[in-house]
Amino acid sequence: MDWKKEFIDFSFKKQALKFGIFKLKSGRTSPYFFNSGLLSTGTDIIKIGLFYAHSIVDSKIEFDMLFGPAYKGIPIAVATSIALKSHYNLNIPYSFNRKEKKTYGEKGDLIGEKINKKRIIILDDVITSGTAIHNSIEIIEKKGAKISSVFVLLDRKEKGKRNLYTINHLTNKKSYKITSIITIEDLISYLLEDKKLKKHIPELIKYREKYGI
Repeated sequence: MDWKKEFIDFSFKKQALKFGIFKLKSGRTSPYFFNSGLLSTGTDIIKIGLFYAHSIVDSKIEFDMLFGPAYKGIPIAVATSIALKSHYNLNIPYSFNRKEKKTYGEKGDLIGEKINKKRIIILDDVITSGTAIHNSIEIIEKKGAKISSVFVLLDRKEKGKRNLYTINHLTNKKSYKITSIITIEDLISYLLEDKKLKKHIPELIKYREKYGI
């Protein structure tokens, strides 16, 4: 879809998506790297919210609210809620968790709309070790809510290792639907159409053959 290509264009322009030699948390050496932390201006976060909103509406998934895991998921949830209202007139509430439970004032481990018995979409950037997403699943299930889906920016589509769960492995483990804005296949298709960037394809395919699912 055009908005997938637009997202890749945007990521390259902001240097959030790079090619080279990168050591990942998993210990693997990757020929590409995505750093959503570089998408940090007002214009950037508006765009990110719109990409998620497009993907959510396109998925036709039924849901009641958004959940953003601390910390990167917090601005994503806020921006997506704004985009859904601005572009689709969907007034969707959101919630996010605290890293540490508050013991004074309003107390609790969540901020925002109460999630009890709601159908939740979890929003995150990229799943690596799966720690944040598992924490979110646990929080949501304990509140008696249902997880409609998990949305991320990039699906690297890699094999799991020890306690490392990439998207499809997490799906198999928890039976939750995972939707990504783009996948490694979308990235390779994009490179095929770019004369300057297509030189990176052999390394991506080699890496994909070694670690891909």
